[in-house]
Amino acid sequence: MTLAAEIDQNGTSPEKLLAPVLSAFWDQPESWTLDTYRRHDGYEGLRKALAMSPDDLIAYVKDSGLRGRGGAGFPTGMKWQFIPQGDGKPHYLVVNADESEPGTCKDIPLLFANPHSLIEGIVIASYAIRCSHAFIYLRGEVVPVLRRLHEAVREAYEAGYLGTDIMGSGLDLELTVHAGAGAYICGEETALLDSLEGRRGQPRLRPPFPAIAGLYACPTVVNNVESIASVPAILNKGKDWFKSMGSEKSPGFTLYSLSGHVAGPGQYEAPLGITLRQLLDMSGGMRPGHRLKFWTPGGSSTPMFTEEHLDVPLDYEGVGAAGSMLGTKALQCFDETTCVVRAVTRWTEFYAHESCGKCTPCREGTYWLVQLLRDIEAGKGQMSDLDKLNDIADNINGKSFCALGDGAASPIFSSLKYFREEYEQHITGKGCPFDPARSTVWADDKNAHQGVNA
Repeated sequence: MTLAAEIDQNGTSPEKLLAPVLSAFWDQPESWTLDTYRRHDGYEGLRKALAMSPDDLIAYVKDSGLRGRGGAGFPTGMKWQFIPQGDGKPHYLVVNADESEPGTCKDIPLLFANPHSLIEGIVIASYAIRCSHAFIYLRGEVVPVLRRLHEAVREAYEAGYLGTDIMGSGLDLELTVHAGAGAYICGEETALLDSLEGRRGQPRLRPPFPAIAGLYACPTVVNNVESIASVPAILNKGKDWFKSMGSEKSPGFTLYSLSGHVAGPGQYEAPLGITLRQLLDMSGGMRPGHRLKFWTPGGSSTPMFTEEHLDVPLDYEGVGAAGSMLGTKALQCFDETTCVVRAVTRWTEFYAHESCGKCTPCREGTYWLVQLLRDIEAGKGQMSDLDKLNDIADNINGKSFCALGDGAASPIFSSLKYFREEYEQHITGKGCPFDPARSTVWADDKNAHQGVNA
């Protein structure tokens, strides 16, 4: 049963179904310190994990149903299980903290307020996959988070949770925090590995997959911050507790990033399967006097939804069945003052700028999408351009090394599906019918456009 169905059946208010686990004490003084973390059962999950064998630990996480929180939703325990054992090679764990999907704001607040949940999860995961050196690849621009993470790692070493013979278990683990140089493409796991090795961040052709030949050509697990940070609570409170939340195929809690034209933007930690309508009810709805026009369920690289999708369960199966992807759970909400063409143009300019240029469909396709969209927005387009947009997006989708190309194509397909008439109005009316002064998304649109060209 989905969360939405449970609410309808039991009449339970959505506020009571929030699940503050990772965010339970974000608002407490010095929430990021080891002392605060210990007061909230910190490192108890590690204690229980070390009492298990590595294989039993992997099976336990697999049985919990935890799915990757970085976008794809791949089962975390299964990912750990893919690491070959007895191969005589070093094994590595790499945590992807290069959060850069437009609209996504969950991993960075988590690391800022509760970094020890990630460190504890790293030690547990490293024990499971028999790893002695783990890495955190952090987006380099977030300097305050980098400083706080370095301090948390220092505390963990000093307390014996990192280093040699951790908690008397015989486990040795070195943890390295690496600050990236700020490229969207490095959020893709193989591009991240190349960047971590000191090369230009570009996606690798697969196979071989990272589980066989990842960092330094050795077996590697690459997990999202939230995925790893969720593991300690599962070990401490039990897999049945975890599976009691969410839906059957998407169990557990997760962080939703709510932003845009909403009264109460922020991070909302809730069981998977909650709906946007329920989150808006909790957060105060859209900004006063306005209504929802379109929204993204998982950031700008996921097909957009409209008002008719307010009751879609926000889990992997529910969003997929409705024609989009849950992705990073970045719920960007736009009201009726927003020009869809302008929004899609800005997103596409971002993808064209961030394309690494390795594969032709993405490198060339995103460039030409931007040219067409700018012409349409400026009133210089033709009706044939709409089919051309769709055709170029189709030539990118599924034909590039990584998902950046698919992400660039998604807003094109979905906006033409739901708002083709708005594109046509730009063409027949020789310009944008919306008043930029009424929208708060791009208040200084002229300067923003120049900034992209600069």
